[in-house]
Amino acid sequence: MTTALLVDDQEDIRVLVTFVLKQADIACVAAATGEEAIPMLEADPGPDVVLLDVQMPDSDGWEVLERIRSSPTAADVPVIMTTVKAHPRDEARAWDLGCDGYVTKPFDLDALVALIREVLTRSPRERDRLRRVGSAQARARLHRT
Repeated sequence: MTTALLVDDQEDIRVLVTFVLKQADIACVAAATGEEAIPMLEADPGPDVVLLDVQMPDSDGWEVLERIRSSPTAADVPVIMTTVKAHPRDEARAWDLGCDGYVTKPFDLDALVALIREVLTRSPRERDRLRRVGSAQARARLHRT
């Protein structure tokens, strides 16, 4: 069974997403802070995918994503950013730091489940290519605003 690590400081989001993922046969463990999430990422076995909020009180999502990508045990875990930050500059930053998906809140829960499944099917080469594409698309939107 697929396991997702949900990192979000809002309890209502954690409860709702955990319930929806369970209904989709995706196990979900949750952390309220970035600091709480790091040991969960490095556990054996670790999560198959991370759903990561950006705005959190201790370590924000940017810092956690950087730590994931530099971790010898968690660097290859796909990360989907789930955030209220809808500005193209924020999205470009997420892709540049190595995210595998970017979803703005409020998000469609069925679409989130579909994205999780899609991300988990990608090869490392495809993930790298899509990061470059995501960054380029966000930067193009940035220049139009």
